[in-house]
Amino acid sequence: MTSSPIPQKQAPVSPRFVRGMGLFSATAIVMGSMIGSGIFIVSADMSRTVGSPALLVAAWLVTAVMTIIGALSYGELAAMMPRAGGQYVYLREALGPLCGFLYGWTLFLVIQTGTVAAVGVAFGKFLGVFFPSVGASHWLWHIGTGNIGLNTANLAAIVIIILLTLLNTFGVKLGATVQNIFTSAKVLALAALVLVGLVAKNSAAIAANFGANWHNFWLGAGWHTQHAVQVGVGGPTAFVGLLSVVAVVQVGSLFSADAWNNVTFTAGEIENPRRNLPLSLALGTGTVLLLYILCNFVYLSVLPMAGSPSAATIAGRGIQFAAQDRVATAVMESAFGSIGAKLMAAAILVSTFGCVNGMLLAGARVYYAMARDGLFFHSVAKLSGASRLSAGGVPVNSLWVQCAWTCLLCLSGSYGQLLDYVIFAVLLFYILTIAGLFVLRRTQPDAPRPYRAYGYPVLPALYIAMAAWICVVLLRYKPQYTWPGLVIVLLGVPVYLLWKRLGAAAATGDAS
Repeated sequence: MTSSPIPQKQAPVSPRFVRGMGLFSATAIVMGSMIGSGIFIVSADMSRTVGSPALLVAAWLVTAVMTIIGALSYGELAAMMPRAGGQYVYLREALGPLCGFLYGWTLFLVIQTGTVAAVGVAFGKFLGVFFPSVGASHWLWHIGTGNIGLNTANLAAIVIIILLTLLNTFGVKLGATVQNIFTSAKVLALAALVLVGLVAKNSAAIAANFGANWHNFWLGAGWHTQHAVQVGVGGPTAFVGLLSVVAVVQVGSLFSADAWNNVTFTAGEIENPRRNLPLSLALGTGTVLLLYILCNFVYLSVLPMAGSPSAATIAGRGIQFAAQDRVATAVMESAFGSIGAKLMAAAILVSTFGCVNGMLLAGARVYYAMARDGLFFHSVAKLSGASRLSAGGVPVNSLWVQCAWTCLLCLSGSYGQLLDYVIFAVLLFYILTIAGLFVLRRTQPDAPRPYRAYGYPVLPALYIAMAAWICVVLLRYKPQYTWPGLVIVLLGVPVYLLWKRLGAAAATGDAS
């Protein structure tokens, strides 16, 4: 008599990411993360500084050139290392773990979470167009005379941040579906704004901004024209040339076009990433930046650029002094009256909601990758298992840690100031990442590169030169955007050493 074999228990399969996003979803993350509220607002402040229609458009063209070169360069890194964490991984592999950590540290502390907080509160403020009780001045709990506390605007932000975090815990496919829907809606809204410029052109604005044979368009854009720039906050006025003034206003346009790199954070969940990542970066950035430039031509065709802050009419205030800098709203209100303002507010609500979702989805993957390297909370390195709604692992703990810190930033009221501080640091990390492309070509020449950066080495070198020039100008004329950001980054050095020490101690404990 033979005994029947005893069935062996199979070892449980560890949760892992599932590649559930195709090219459309990846491109939606690129576009959805880029389009927030900036394009609808920042042209007002930029126009006050440059004082010329040609230079306003030139500033956006510089942003477009830099962003597209950056995306084409990142495409090689993304195809070469299609792993969760994206830019953090590229910096770690090219320049070492400290550089990667400093990027992840700044991303968590301010860049990603601060942007989500700012965009979320913008959602709350525009919600107030439809529900007047929602606003930054309607306090439910207030500390002192500053912006610390809970008002109905940041309450709305906290609600959507928690709601979208919860939604993303159910899996990347659900999060990507929401992203696809809202990105499609916001791109259609931008396209509609462009069409408004075709049907609601203002002859007085066109005459003021363009003139006969585009004569007025070029006024103030000469090589020898001097532009007034205030040094720092409340500092003296300096007069700078064309290249310097365009560099100064990149604070607005570059930030409005930022976050295109978020798709690289989700590389572990994208189908055929060696093809779809580079393609989504090129398609997404190219489409958004074309719309951005067209939107600025719309602004110039509906509103005069120069205006007066005390003017009684929308046209009298012009682009420079649109109410609360809401240029797009002023354009729609000029074309369609009060209903136009509400249509624009609805479009911005859609835009900000989709932006928050994309950035929450992507950011959590970076902190997960850091924790896997022993450089963040150990629990963040865990993935949830498959469930009825999710076919694969989800970094649930990372999502909730990100959510908690973002909500605290909403309550602190400091997110806007913190974002100003790190714009310079963001640019530095872009420079370092693209420099890493050169390093990896030398140190890992035989690594598989399904896509090679277009225009290498000329275009990546051009990006580094342009970004370095902007950094130099900001150091000189806008120190409030530079030194605080560097301090935030450098504070990460002792934190890195602490994580390393804790990791070594844990490893010693496990060995014993």
